[in-house]
Amino acid sequence: MKKIILSAFMLMGLAFSTQAQEISKNALGLRLGDNDGFGGEISYQRGLSDNNRLELDLGWRNNNNVDAFKLTGIYQWVWNIDGGFNWYAGVGGGVGNWNAKNADYNKTFVFVAGDLGIEYGFDEVPIQLSLDIRPELYFSDNVSGDNFGPDIALGIRYQF
Repeated sequence: MKKIILSAFMLMGLAFSTQAQEISKNALGLRLGDNDGFGGEISYQRGLSDNNRLELDLGWRNNNNVDAFKLTGIYQWVWNIDGGFNWYAGVGGGVGNWNAKNADYNKTFVFVAGDLGIEYGFDEVPIQLSLDIRPELYFSDNVSGDNFGPDIALGIRYQF
C-alpha cells in the first residue's frame, strides 16, 4: 500500500514539474521537402492551446511537364523535450490536383496524412526550424505512379 501511495505522489509531482509549452500563437514560413515533385510549401501554424496547433500547407509544382498543387491541414500535438526543443505528432489530410502537360492526364485527389517531427524555437529571434516526416495515402486513380508518398521536409518559420 505504501508503494502505491508513494508512486501516486511521485507521478503527481512529475506531472506538475513538466515544462510549459512554448509554441507560438502564429508561425508563417516555408516547408521544403519532396513528395512526388511537391518540393516547396507555404506553411502556416496556428496555436490552438498550450500544446495543440493546426498547420496548413500549400504546396505546388510548375515546370514544362507538370502543374500541380496540394493543400494540407494537420492537427498537431506538441511536447517539450528540453529548452527550445519540441517534438510533435499529428493527423490530417488534404486535397490536390496533378496535371501532366504532355499527356491527357488531369487528376484531382484527396489524401490522409500523419506527421511526426522535431522543432527548435530560438529565444533571441522569433525563428522556428523543424524536421518532419509526413506519410500520405492518396485516394485517386494512380496519382503519380503510387498511392503512397513519404514526405520528408525541413521547415523554417517566423513566429509571431
